[in-house]
Parts: sequence; structure tokens; C-alpha cells
Amino acid sequence: MAEHTSSTIMIDAAPAQVMAVIADFARYPEWTGEVKEAEVLATDAEGRAEKVRLLLDAGAIKDDHTLAYTWKGADEVSWTLDKSQMLRQLDGSYRLTPVDGGKRTEVTYQLTVDVKIPMLGMIKRKAEKVIIDRALAGLKKRVESV
Repeated sequence: MAEHTSSTIMIDAAPAQVMAVIADFARYPEWTGEVKEAEVLATDAEGRAEKVRLLLDAGAIKDDHTLAYTWKGADEVSWTLDKSQMLRQLDGSYRLTPVDGGKRTEVTYQLTVDVKIPMLGMIKRKAEKVIIDRALAGLKKRVESV
């Protein structure tokens, strides 16, 4: 079973505000750092992204891939790798937990990355940690500046 990396951050905004930023894939290049392009390829009946093509540049991991998204209520979204040139696995999730009566949100980001080329597990975990830390910091900054 693949190992995963996770981290949590507190954001001074309601969960709905946080999820609105997470669901706005077209703007990912503005705040994620690693995502250089994002294109929604398919949406569900509620208009939420089901398949998204992302051009990723995370230092050791560079790829043009497609992710399949699953939305669980209003507070959780997960994804699995659909297509990739370099990656064997890119599974993750954002889980939002309301805090202070919903005025703040605890965001937990979990990620599992596996590449097709040989790479030490330690380097993969470091890449996951970099992706997660930058994404959470960017998400916090983006949500709190809106």
C-alpha cells in the first residue's frame, strides 16, 4: 500500500468560501505555484468538475495529467489519476472542517504520489510535502484575500 502525506492549515473563512476557491480550477495557476495550466474537461450534474487536465511543475515532478474528481457533500473533494505521462498515482483530497461556528475552516490536504521512473520514497515524500505545503499556503492566502 502506498504511503501518503498530509497536512492541515487553519483558514479565516467559512468552509463554503474555501471550497469555492478549491473548485475554481481555472484560477489554480494564480495561487498553487505548481499548476501552470488547468482545464476542466467534464462536469457533473451540479456543474462541479469531474475531469481536469493539469500541467504540473513541482521541481522533481513535471507532468501533463488528467485527474478524476469526486465531491462528497460540501466539505470534501478527492481525486485520482486518470491519465499521465510521468505519474503512476496522484491521489489526494481536501477535507474541510468548520471551526468557531463556521467562521473559520480547518483544511486537511492528503496526497499520494507515485512516478513511473524509479525514485526514492524519501524524495517522493519530500515532493508531496512541498506540493501540499505550497498548495495550503496558497489556498489560505487566496481565500483570505478575497
